Amino acid sequence: MVTNVPWASAESVVEVPMLAAIHANNLGAFEVLLLRWDHQPSPSPIVLQWQGGNIKQGPTNLGSMITAFQYAIEHTPTIDHTGTVRVIGIAYAATGTDGPSAGGVMTVGFAALLKGDRIRRGIALTGTISKDGSIGPVGGIPDKIRAAAREGYRTILIPQGQHDDPRWNLARLAWELNVEVKEVSTVEEAYHLMTGGTLESP
Repeated sequence: MVTNVPWASAESVVEVPMLAAIHANNLGAFEVLLLRWDHQPSPSPIVLQWQGGNIKQGPTNLGSMITAFQYAIEHTPTIDHTGTVRVIGIAYAATGTDGPSAGGVMTVGFAALLKGDRIRRGIALTGTISKDGSIGPVGGIPDKIRAAAREGYRTILIPQGQHDDPRWNLARLAWELNVEVKEVSTVEEAYHLMTGGTLESP
């Protein structure tokens, strides 16, 4: 749905760091999603708009975005969910990625936007999001850690059970890059680490 509702002066903005693995190299890619909520009384219920920017999202990624948004709404039941949330993609160079691995961090971002919390600087997350709130496995974790470290991030959250995956040596990579890699199993756990806040039950 496309609306022409003007943004209110009380607009909320949250920056969400996104990590991606790309085929061109093993350095990974760092992208930012800018989330903006106008707090307008209409439309009601709240509407989500993807405005692209210089990041082209594929259908799988957009599907994860919708799941993340719905989960965030369900777990902020005391918030008045009206108005429009606009999502803008920002990258150093135009990129096009597809996959579900940013679902977890998008959920954290949407929830932080709705609750008025801030995402802490220097901490990033990769992992899928399920409807039950679990953070699921992803590929290309070493590349994503490299991308995060390159941007000055020192804590990278990854799905539970993937630190000791035989495909990579994350302990050595973390030591080489001077970063900390932590496992998380749920979006609630990730949310607390990334914002210091908590999510509500539906």
